[in-house]
This record gives sequence, structure tokens and C-alpha cells, in this order.
Amino acid sequence: MEMEDLNRIQKEKKIRRELDLLMRTGELLIASGADTSRILRNLHRVAAYLGLPSENLHIHVTYNMLQVNLSDEEHSLSKFQRCDEHGINMTAISAVSKLSWNAIKEDYSLDKYEQELERISKRPRNYTVNQVAIGAGFACGGFCIQFGCDWTAFFYASIAAIIGFRLRAYLNKSGSNAYVNIGVAAFVSTIIAWLSAYLTLSPTVVGLMPEWLAQVLHTDTPWHPLMACALFIVPGVPLINFVSDMIENHIEMGLNRAINTLLMVTAMSFGISMAITVCGVDNFVKDLSMTPHSTYLSYSIAAAISAMGFSMIFNIPKRLLWVVALGGIIAVCTRNFVNLGASNNNVGLDQGLIMASLVGSFLISLLCVKFVHVFHTPHHCLAIPSVIPMVPGVLMYRALFALIEMQGIVGELTEAFSNAVKASLIILCIAIGVAIPNIYARRWLNPMRKQKLNRLIAQRREKRIFEGLDPE
Repeated sequence: MEMEDLNRIQKEKKIRRELDLLMRTGELLIASGADTSRILRNLHRVAAYLGLPSENLHIHVTYNMLQVNLSDEEHSLSKFQRCDEHGINMTAISAVSKLSWNAIKEDYSLDKYEQELERISKRPRNYTVNQVAIGAGFACGGFCIQFGCDWTAFFYASIAAIIGFRLRAYLNKSGSNAYVNIGVAAFVSTIIAWLSAYLTLSPTVVGLMPEWLAQVLHTDTPWHPLMACALFIVPGVPLINFVSDMIENHIEMGLNRAINTLLMVTAMSFGISMAITVCGVDNFVKDLSMTPHSTYLSYSIAAAISAMGFSMIFNIPKRLLWVVALGGIIAVCTRNFVNLGASNNNVGLDQGLIMASLVGSFLISLLCVKFVHVFHTPHHCLAIPSVIPMVPGVLMYRALFALIEMQGIVGELTEAFSNAVKASLIILCIAIGVAIPNIYARRWLNPMRKQKLNRLIAQRREKRIFEGLDPE
């Protein structure tokens, strides 16, 4: 009887450890910004490795809590894990996916699995804080080119964004409220971009500089950096995860992501609007053309820069930077071709910006479905940074200016609402275009992956029985 009790205690202790490893895996995926379907897929694969029967395992994922229950005829064990960290770490997501397969293929012990999981969680990011700040700054400069600025203004937007991003990182590290930090960073970036305009517009400032320096610092688009300098805050990953979760029927998680996205955009808009009000900037975007007027080469370079900059924020592996740069070029050039046409004296399909954004993001997502197997990385690692350069910054600014300068004139609210709706529809179409091919590809591949998983589990059990080990 004592031996049976001892065996029962040891078995229960082993199960608790297995559940703990499962929870730590899920917590790492949530903290790294994985979508809910990927979290559940990876957890069920790890559970199969651990020998936890899927019919008795119940997993519930929410934005701030992970719950796991194992119930059978002998046990009913539950564990809860609070998840307070929410960042973006594509390298960690990819590493956890590979670990879940390798643990089965190479028959890891629990100690080996725990060591590998700990190594992933403590692995330094691929880029230093300063490198990410520079990447984010140039990404915003790339946006500025997309909006029609010249290359001098590109550097003004980049410098303002670098300072704002570094300030936000410092404030986050100090422990202050994340949404307040976003507002402060957006405010400071916009103020610096506004000050840079005086290097061209102020006769006094220009007169104090040598003639050669004034020519170097001169830009024909001094106000454009204001539109792009704070776009490093745009929550592309949470937005696309929100759409993916809602389509996959993870309603609660999707709504939480949507609310978080809305709060981030609101904080960014508040910081920008405060800076615009303080500086007394006129509505310079109301007459700004939405029709691209630069060469495809300029837009391609800008798109590649923006895609790589956001990739650094998302911490994708360095080996993939050139891939997402190419993806950004394809996305922007496709969007421009579908958007432009005879109505604006261009060559293209003339289908408008909303449809063009959907087609561009859909094409990139479709290509990524194929190339994830070539580069052995999750779909979102390639697709999301590639579509970020299509964010409609001009429309966002038009809506913001219309709301700030509202004076009760007939049509003001309509104009603000129209621009806000157009910008929202474009962003939503980008998210849907990325999400849908990935979702349907997963549904097509899941049966094959399940067969592969069952085959590997069977081989593992046969091997352990042959070697005289506990088949788990």
C-alpha cells in the first residue's frame, strides 16, 4: 500500500512538473506576441511530447491569464499563470515552435526541454536598444517618403523618431504607464519634427548658417516629417492578431487585443494632437495629394527601409531582413499599381486605395504561406513587417487635424469622420489581407501536421519501449 501511495505521489509530482513546463511555454508565447491559434497549436504539440492526453487536457488563453486543467479518472489538476508582459519577439515565437518539434523528434528529457525553454526565454534580443531605435527612426523616414517628402525630410523624420523611440524605451524601463509613455513619445517626436521645419522656413535660422549648410539642410517638404515621426508606435502586430483571433472565433482574446490597439492609437493621437496644438501648426495635409508622384524606385527603397526597421522592432532574425525588405517592395508596388490608373494619369488598375491595400497585403500573405517552409519561420515574421509600409498616414493626419480644428462649420465633422473611416478601412483591409491566407493555409496544413505529429509520437513510444524506458 505504501509503495502504491509512493508511486501515486511521484506520478502526480511528474504531472505537475509537466503542466508547469506547459504553462511556461504558453506564457513565453503570449509575452512574445503570438496569435491565439499559434499559442494553442504549440501548447497541444508540447502536451503531446509530454504525454498529456489531449482528450483530458483543457487549455484556456486570455490576454492576462493562461489556464490549464488535466482531468481523468484519477486526477483533476489545474494551474493558472498570470501573463503581464506583452511585447513582440518573433525570434522567440519561432524558437518555441522549433523546440516543440525537436523535443519529440530527438526525445528530449524533461530536464533537456526545460533547459532549452529557459535558454529561449533568456536569450538576448537580436538588436540592441540603440540599433532598434535607429531602425525604427529610418522606418518612419521611409513612411515620410511614401507620403511624398524629399530625402532631406526623410532624415528629419528619422531623427525625430529615433529620439521619440529612445525616450519611450527609457520610460518603459522606468516602469511608468505604457500608454502615457506612448503619448509622451508621440508628443516629443512631433515637437522635434516641427522644430526641424525651421531649418528651412525661418529666415533668421537660415541666416545664421553658412550658405552651403543652409543648402544641405533645405527641404521642399518641411512639414511632412510631422506625419511620419510617431508611426513607430503603430501597433501592427496586435491589430493583425486581433483580426486573426476574431476570424478564428477566439472572440474574448480578439476583443482584448482590439481594446489594447485602440488605447495605443488613442495615446499616440493624443500626444500628436497636443504637439500640434502647442506648436500652432496649420492643417498642411488638407491639400496634400494622395496620388504617388515619385518613381517606383524611390517608393521601393522607402518600403524596404520601413519593412526592415519594423522587423528590428519585432526582433526577427537578422537573416530575414532582406526577405522582409523584398516583401515591403512587393506590397507597396502592388498597392500602387492596383490603386493608380487613368483617373490620375497613371498606369494601373484604378481600383482605389482600399482595394489596393487589401490586394497588396493578400499577395504578400499568400507568398509567405509558401516561403515560411523555405525560411523555416512563422508566417507573421515575414508578412507583418512587409505590409507595415502601407499604413495610410496622410488620411490619419487629415482626420486628426479636422477634429482638432473643428469650429462648428457645416461639413467639418463629416470630413473628419470620412477620413477616419477611410484610414480605418485601409488598416482593416491590410490586417484581413494578411490574416485570411494564413488561416486557410493552416486549415489545409493542419491535418498533415497532425499526421506527422502522431507518427513522431508513435516512433518515440516505440523507441522508449525498445530501450526499456517509461513510454510516458
